[in-house]
This record gives sequence, C-alpha cells and structure tokens, in this order.
Amino acid sequence: MNLEEAQKEYDDIVEEFSDPDLVSDLEKFEELSKKKNYLEKIITKKNELRELKKKIEEDKTILKAEENPSLISLAENELSDLYNQEKKLNEELNVLLKEESEPKIGSVIIEIRAGTGGKEASLFARDLFRMYSKYASSVGWKQKVLESRLSDLGGYKEIIFLLSNNDVFSMMKYEGGVHRVQRIPETEKSGRIHTSTATVAVLPKPKKTQIKINPQDLKIDLYRASGPGGQNVNRRETAVRITHLSSGIVVASQAERNQRQNKENALAILEAKLLEQKEIAEQEKIHGKRRSQIGRAKRAEKIRTYNFPQNRLTDHRIKKSWKNLEEIFEGKLNPVIEKIKTKL
Repeated sequence: MNLEEAQKEYDDIVEEFSDPDLVSDLEKFEELSKKKNYLEKIITKKNELRELKKKIEEDKTILKAEENPSLISLAENELSDLYNQEKKLNEELNVLLKEESEPKIGSVIIEIRAGTGGKEASLFARDLFRMYSKYASSVGWKQKVLESRLSDLGGYKEIIFLLSNNDVFSMMKYEGGVHRVQRIPETEKSGRIHTSTATVAVLPKPKKTQIKINPQDLKIDLYRASGPGGQNVNRRETAVRITHLSSGIVVASQAERNQRQNKENALAILEAKLLEQKEIAEQEKIHGKRRSQIGRAKRAEKIRTYNFPQNRLTDHRIKKSWKNLEEIFEGKLNPVIEKIKTKL
C-alpha cells in the first residue's frame, strides 16, 4: 500500500460509515473501525510530513536571502532539526505502510536454547527469557511456559513459551537468531570475561486451518517429569513426548502437572514446527535455498551482542548500539524493537 491508496481507502470507509444500515452489521462495523483507525494514523503522519517539508522549504528560502550571520546560524540549526524530524517521520510512516502488507499473527511460540558456553550459556538463556517475560508483561501480552529443561545452576538448557495478544508477531519476529553475551559469569572466580551464546527461534502459532495432523502419524510417550540433573520430581507419568513419524520432529512438555495439558502444549509446539518446516519448503521452491527462519533472522545468524563490561547492546544487523543494558534486561526492549522494525 502507498499513500495515495491509503487516502482513497480511507475516503471510501468514511463514505461507508454514512450508511445507516452499517450499525446493524456489527462484525463489518468493527472491521471497518479498525481499518479506519489504522488509516488515520497513516494520514496523520502524511499530513505532518507535508507540513514539515513546507517548513523546510521556507527555511531554505530564508537562508538564501539572509545576510545576518547569527540569523543564518539559527536557521541552519533549525533546518538540521527539521531534517532529523523528517527522517524519523519517514521511518514511522514506512513501518505503518509495511504493517498492512504483513499477516496479523496474534500468538507466537518462542524457543530459547543454551548455545556455546556451558553452564553460563544456560544462565544467559534464563536471562533472555526473563527479559522477554518482563517485556511481555509491560505491553500486556499473555504468556505461558510450554516446556523447559533446567540446568544445575537454575538456568535453562531450553525453554519454550507462548506469547499472545494483539499483533505480537510484528514485534517479536526479528528476535530470532543467535544472541551473544560477554560478561563475568556467576561461575567464574578469577574475574575473567566469558563469551556465551543462546539461540532464539520465533515461530508463529498456526491457526487451526493451517496445519492438520493425522493422529495415526503420532507416537506418544508418557514419562515422569524431571528436574535439574535428571532427578524425578513427579511420581506420576505426566510428562508427554510426541514424535511426528513422517517428519521426525520430536517435541515434549512437562511444564504442567496435568498430562492432558502437557499433551496440548506439546501439540502446540509441534504445529508451530510443522508450519515452519512447511514455510521453509515453500521458500526453497521460490529461492532455491534453505531459510531457517522465514522472514526473520536465520537460526545460525549472530544478530546481537550484550556486552556487560561496556554496558552496551549491539544489534549487528542494523549496526546500532544502546548503552542501557540493565534497563533492557528489565524488559525495556521497546526502543530496540521499534528501531529494528524501521531498519529491516
């Protein structure tokens, strides 16, 4: 969608709202209201941009005619600020226009796994989960742990969780890839800085019509839930492992005390992985090469470094850094995510 199309569609919707019969069709009324609100944001930005360009041209005209050095300096400073505002407005407008062309996905499954770095990597995976969890709470998303495997020190070898509400995918889709941390681990006595990694996968939760699973294609095993070190923490076989025979994908869940709920969790993970596999196959046909994270970062691609000694987060894809690591790990991720959305 471009600006002209947005304006025309907005005018058409405004005209439809003049129809008195519209209020009797509640579903259509709500759909048009949402669309109208979205288009109003675009048009507001467009109008702001038009006024800004007008102001820029006025200042440029003044600069050409002005001879007073102090007034010239003031006009140049103002012009510089106006150019920065114009750049920011263009970025915001591009994000809004791009959102319309993307499917609205209200639920995602996030999979975090400890990578290189031993026990410190599992602690880093724990910290990433805590960061995303706090961010989700701050923006009002629902969250639910589907599966987790703890390390001896209380970190996560793996944790899989569901985030849902609004268009969560548009905010989280660029988090997929390898995250790297540089810091002095809790396990390090000599004070040396270590480098560890964790991988993050962002999988859209499929709608019921997207993935159909044949029950005969499933091998379901029940076992006792276990804690750190592998010790059993449940005397009943409530944990569930599902093997999808045709694809070879194996998923499990022991997050709940209830066997039925663990089975539902495991099936949700399986459906998301099957959808990812389907998208990869479709992309192979189109592009002739494998893409591990469709529309996101590849699983093996290093996307971000969290450098604690320098209090710096760097996103390598857009080559930008932030200097407030503690706040970011407390869930204040919005500035990072919004900047990435405008650049990728």
